[in-house]
Amino acid sequence: MKIQRNQQRLVAVALCAALTLGMAGGAHAQQAGVTGGSTTDNTSAGNTNGGGLPQVQQQGDVSYVSGGVGLDESRALRQAQSQWPLTLRFTGPNGEFLADVHVRIDDAHHGEVLNTTSRGPFMLVRLSPGRYTVHAKYNDSEQSRSVTVPAHGNVKSAFIWNVK
Repeated sequence: MKIQRNQQRLVAVALCAALTLGMAGGAHAQQAGVTGGSTTDNTSAGNTNGGGLPQVQQQGDVSYVSGGVGLDESRALRQAQSQWPLTLRFTGPNGEFLADVHVRIDDAHHGEVLNTTSRGPFMLVRLSPGRYTVHAKYNDSEQSRSVTVPAHGNVKSAFIWNVK
């Protein structure tokens, strides 16, 4: 009986110590400015954007975020699109969401400013005002659209593929 009580106490002490260390580690991360998420983090959990918005990525001077497969991400991206100069949407013929769309954006001088793959049907892109060509490739089918990003406000472009 005494051995069983000692084992229970030992388990309780070990559990308490583990919880204390876990909380201390979290506090240290907050003090160090670590809030979770990074440019290599492909999930929305723990990122600095909040509200279900996927992690913002950076490529040169261009910031972008993509996703929207899940309901929370989709809702967050739709709500945030007014704050981004360019919104891209990728769907099939009946509005079904597409992911893994290769996106390349060229400026007016044919210089590449973004080359990435969208993780979902929505991509929000922060570009300087100007004229751009967006090339989107899904499977073996590529489409291109000319867009003019305004100094104020935003522009949207939809890409629709006939998928089987």
